[in-house]
Amino acid sequence: MYIKKLEIENLEEVKNLFRSVFMNEPWNDDWSDDKQLTNYMQDLMGNRNSLGLALYENDKIVGISLGSIMHWCIGNEFYIYEFFITRENQNKGLGSQFLDEIEKYVKELGVNHIFLQTDRPMPAYEFYKKNGFTELEEHVSLVKMLEKK
Repeated sequence: MYIKKLEIENLEEVKNLFRSVFMNEPWNDDWSDDKQLTNYMQDLMGNRNSLGLALYENDKIVGISLGSIMHWCIGNEFYIYEFFITRENQNKGLGSQFLDEIEKYVKELGVNHIFLQTDRPMPAYEFYKKNGFTELEEHVSLVKMLEKK
């Protein structure tokens, strides 16, 4: 197992793996609009502060983390927007190993904390808690859905 930084050249492979995970249970997201997914992935992978990492096993990607390094008043943070292990490799401990490797990698970049958001009813919530993430008591996520024209 090893991790490697993703480049924008990995876009199509990342999109395919992303779809294979998130268009299935338990998420069932609709990523059938290729242009929308391409734009989303470019948003995550194509910015000055983007950091995409892949977990490889036998030269094959088995996990992906897409995020960015943000410079915050209490230090640098790695904000994870997307994190997943391929469906056939889930529940084998690879996610925890991947998080450990990410932590080592970003520490070398001067990052002192990792931030992410997830939905409480999803299995990911318990996974992240098991891996040392805690809920921020004061933090609230808000959303306002806008009507389409």
